[in-house]
Amino acid sequence: MSHGVVMPSADFSLPELVAWGEAFGARLEPPAVFTFSGELGAGKTTLVQAMCRGYGVTESVTSPTFALVHEYHAPKSVVRHLDLYRLKNVNELALIGWDESVFGDGVALVEWPERAGDELPDDLGAFHLEHIEGEPDKRRLTW
Repeated sequence: MSHGVVMPSADFSLPELVAWGEAFGARLEPPAVFTFSGELGAGKTTLVQAMCRGYGVTESVTSPTFALVHEYHAPKSVVRHLDLYRLKNVNELALIGWDESVFGDGVALVEWPERAGDELPDDLGAFHLEHIEGEPDKRRLTW
């Protein structure tokens, strides 16, 4: 993440992260692709859920770990939530409708983007979440 570029970041409690995500989601305009990286339990799905609520998704947003892709409907567009954690290799992207999901006209929210290799679009927003040592109820969000 460094490469000499300073990335904005902020430390949030989980309720603050949710509020931030909802506000961010309310400002989203399709088409858009965002990635969410960070270790297990860092808050990736929590942030995705908040962004979806802010964007107008009224359905329950759950982790698509086993299905890999969940699709939700909002007034502005479809939202596709992809969780690539269980992806065995990049070739499996075609089996989950990768091109339609990520290069379509809706919003794509991709967890574990490193599993997509070089298949991610160049024009995307990237979020990284991490635990803060000594503060179990806080997360650092870098974008």
